[in-house]
Amino acid sequence: MFGIVRPCTHRLTDGLKTEWMAHLCGLCLALRSDHGQFARVVTNYDGLIVSVLTEAQAERTPQQRRTAGPCPLRAMRTAPVARGEGARLAAAVSLVLASAKVRDHVADRDGVLARRPVAVAARRVAAGWDRAGARTGAALGFDTAVLVDAVDRQTGIEALAGAGTSLLLVTEPTETATAAAFAHTAVLAGRPQNVAPLAEAGRLFGRLAHLLDAVEDRQADAASGAWNPLTATGTTPAEARRLADDALHGIRLALHDAEFVDDRLLHVLLVHELRRSVDRAFGTAACSHQGYGQQPPAQGGGPYGGAYGSAAGGGAAGPYGSDNPYGGGNPYGGGAGGNGGVPPQFGFGGEPPKPKPRGFWAGCAAFVGLCCTCQICCAKEYEGPWSRKKREGCCHKCDCDCTPSGCDCCCPCDGC
Repeated sequence: MFGIVRPCTHRLTDGLKTEWMAHLCGLCLALRSDHGQFARVVTNYDGLIVSVLTEAQAERTPQQRRTAGPCPLRAMRTAPVARGEGARLAAAVSLVLASAKVRDHVADRDGVLARRPVAVAARRVAAGWDRAGARTGAALGFDTAVLVDAVDRQTGIEALAGAGTSLLLVTEPTETATAAAFAHTAVLAGRPQNVAPLAEAGRLFGRLAHLLDAVEDRQADAASGAWNPLTATGTTPAEARRLADDALHGIRLALHDAEFVDDRLLHVLLVHELRRSVDRAFGTAACSHQGYGQQPPAQGGGPYGGAYGSAAGGGAAGPYGSDNPYGGGNPYGGGAGGNGGVPPQFGFGGEPPKPKPRGFWAGCAAFVGLCCTCQICCAKEYEGPWSRKKREGCCHKCDCDCTPSGCDCCCPCDGC
């Protein structure tokens, strides 16, 4: 599984957890029904938001759910799953974007994809996913060409980006793609008045997805010499966080302008959990039982053990006051301020360096193994098949003291 919105299920009420799983399983089964078993490997947490958005705008009917048979990812239990146009649109979008990811790995010659026979096979798989996504999209009135065009433009934009280039110029193709997908949910739900606000929410969601991916990969990219938008454009940690916070605020306002029938799950995912995803990426907060989310010290190294130090340099307080998690310390240990020197030897909190992410095919093999052993569903903790980051099984019940309600009295949102 991949995606930036990865809710820890103990924070969902039982009803919302069931709904979230229904959309996740619905996306997976829509991929299988329309495109075959292998297509299920592109199931992702962010894709299901398209299904959630569609259903949140429509009146609930019995036809929107069906009972699925036993599945290893649900510990061989049956469950109600979402079906309909929302799940199919989510499947089409996931296929096209996964195809783009495969082509990107091939272009970068990552892992086994550096071998010509494997690269040729990967391109064929990606082309098949493009065609399959286009067929499903066309059946729903959605032209996936806007997604393909956005992905194709990304490479050219990255080639021209350099120091001083606006980071928003680099994130624009992703913003355009997600805006189109979010807006079409209003068309499917028969809510034309929601097209504009949901397009804005999608644009900002795409910006966050691109930005948080860059933040999380910055150290690994620096070590491998891979291109990273933050490094290439010279964007400071403080500016990256400001852009992320602005996007969060904009998404909340855009959702407030749209009309929904039942937006409880949508609110939890795109307001609460998305905010936690930003905090997790920047190292300021996370779920306590996941082991890597402890609040970092107010001074000294940044949340990545010095790799994300203060843009102000030295031990000076950063833009968020004396408790700024980015305050203090040269990013690469060279002297006060600046970006010289070499990356630190150890990662966050003095821990050994994080494992190198797997390539696409190795990740697929790991994913199959995790599915067959039910770890994705039931394990207390497992290693993500592609990112190799620690994850919690989606049905695992933890006993930490996190608030279980979706929107409690300390929620900072308007209109909760």
